[in-house]
Amino acid sequence: MTDTKIVSLKENTANPAPLGLLAFGMTTVLLNIKNAGIIEMSPMILCMGIFYGGTAQVIAGIIEAKKNNTFGLTAFTSYGFFWLTLVGLILIPKFGWMPAPSNGSMIAFLTMWGIFTLLLFFGTFKLSKALQFVFGSLTVLFFLLVAAHVTGNEEVEHLAGYEGIICGASAIYTGVAQVLNELYGRVVLPLGPVA
Repeated sequence: MTDTKIVSLKENTANPAPLGLLAFGMTTVLLNIKNAGIIEMSPMILCMGIFYGGTAQVIAGIIEAKKNNTFGLTAFTSYGFFWLTLVGLILIPKFGWMPAPSNGSMIAFLTMWGIFTLLLFFGTFKLSKALQFVFGSLTVLFFLLVAAHVTGNEEVEHLAGYEGIICGASAIYTGVAQVLNELYGRVVLPLGPVA
């Protein structure tokens, strides 16, 4: 007779989504306060882009892979590397390694991220209303930034900034809601029904 061992496959890794959402949201709000014309570009925004919006989201995405969440893996690692790339686009010319990207290059860059975000937005139809709002408003933000670069109109950039503040704030809300709802074991902050 052989011994039979029961193996538990219970998942006990913490939910990384709040970390990713908060890193994205807080960094997005700060950059878009700049886009709205309220503050200037500063090392504070660049450091948030590297260390929180960038690195923390990549870490959250890697943990999502362990949780077998392809959407979370793809979204968090992609937007984490978006922040790192954006900081690189700003800093590389300052170091004299290459000239600053042309306006056409920035239009192409922002357009690709807008298309990518729109495609992920369709995936949120299987997720909460809160995540639908985050990805929907982020899609609008990218295309407003494209319009600002195409037209060269500062007012469009400021409009994008205010819309970006709303987008970032919605990600902050969603991340905090997930933390509080899990801690209290009930709905403290609603996320909307999951499809």
